[in-house]
Amino acid sequence: MAKIELILPSMGEGITDATVIRFLKSVGEKVEEDESIFEVATDKVDSEIPAPVAGILTEIHIKEGDVVSVDQVIAIIESEQIADVQNSLEETVPISTKAVRNELVEKKERKEEATAVVLRTNVEGKFLSPLVRNIIEKEKITTDELVNIEGTGLENRITKDDLFLFLEKRKNTESAVVKIVRNENLTSNENEEIIEMDRMRKLIANHMIKSKQTSAHVSSFVEVDVTPLVLWRNRVKNDFLKKHEQKLTFTPIFIEATVKAIQDFPMINVSVRGDQIIRKKNINIGMATALVTGNLIVPVIKKAGAMNLIGLAQSVNTLAAQARNNKLRPTDIQGGTFTITNLGTFGNLTGTPIINQPEVAILATGVIKKKPSVIETPEGDMIAIRHLMILSLSYDHRVVDGALGGAFLKRVADYLEDFDVSQKI
Repeated sequence: MAKIELILPSMGEGITDATVIRFLKSVGEKVEEDESIFEVATDKVDSEIPAPVAGILTEIHIKEGDVVSVDQVIAIIESEQIADVQNSLEETVPISTKAVRNELVEKKERKEEATAVVLRTNVEGKFLSPLVRNIIEKEKITTDELVNIEGTGLENRITKDDLFLFLEKRKNTESAVVKIVRNENLTSNENEEIIEMDRMRKLIANHMIKSKQTSAHVSSFVEVDVTPLVLWRNRVKNDFLKKHEQKLTFTPIFIEATVKAIQDFPMINVSVRGDQIIRKKNINIGMATALVTGNLIVPVIKKAGAMNLIGLAQSVNTLAAQARNNKLRPTDIQGGTFTITNLGTFGNLTGTPIINQPEVAILATGVIKKKPSVIETPEGDMIAIRHLMILSLSYDHRVVDGALGGAFLKRVADYLEDFDVSQKI
């Protein structure tokens, strides 16, 4: 039987490693092709990694809780599905296994390149691999701390195990200090409850702080009269459900208006790389979604500019359901170019959302409320009860000036106010 290396596949742009949450199979168990073998967690989403071929799981090289890098070998599967991988690859290997084998070839080349990089990179004379550097950055290990870590790797290089041992010792030291402080201040803290952040909350916190440190946030606001839109949606939503088997919420309508405005102002659909502005050709709309845990995730509607209202409604409903059921794939939350968050869901009038990096703007939609409003008519002004909402746009002032941000926001409002209530659904 041929031995197939089960590796951690690419998890998306900018993701170099993942934490193994748990194994779904044990050594000696039979696995089917595409059957999930283990679960991993990145800083964006939890995912299940499938077997590329059917066979027997014969080796597991890591433990639950370990941090593994992309292309690292996790386990070995012995398979009769492949008679001779080396000699008859193109003739006998299924497509899924070919992809794995191609990645293994690329992995070897990348390892050789990485070795050259490692030999040129050092801190106080100690060589650091890309994975080690990533852990150092993520755990905020200082240069002074790094100098005192004794490396156990080849040529005394610091390994990830060395870092984890150091982090465990540092954690124990910090815990001892906290315990002493708590004992000294028991009287003043007796009414406090300590709640540890879960993994996703820690990641969200870091992501938000990084965004504030990266982008110069500015916010603009506009009030929108969406009366015709609301009345139209109330009139057609039942027929829409019967005909398309999809609920018609306001979210796809907001997305449609936003996409049209982005097409008018494409410099909103950009990111920043150093001193370069990267304009995105596709409009990929992220929709901030609250989970039952209270945490937040942002699934992405790819190529939203090519969809009509029906397609947008289907995508919104599908991604929202997958998010609630923890069924999102890594690709479902990658590649966003602009994000929308619906604060109106919680009855909020408006807010100032934090930009979802590496994007440069985020739109918040407030609650739709009935209010008295001045209406201009040829016969004169009058006061009427209208459905009004506030749109809020946070944008990165490094590349989006007030003129562009304000004009874009007003264009979204115009599209909502001029919504075509005669369109067929």
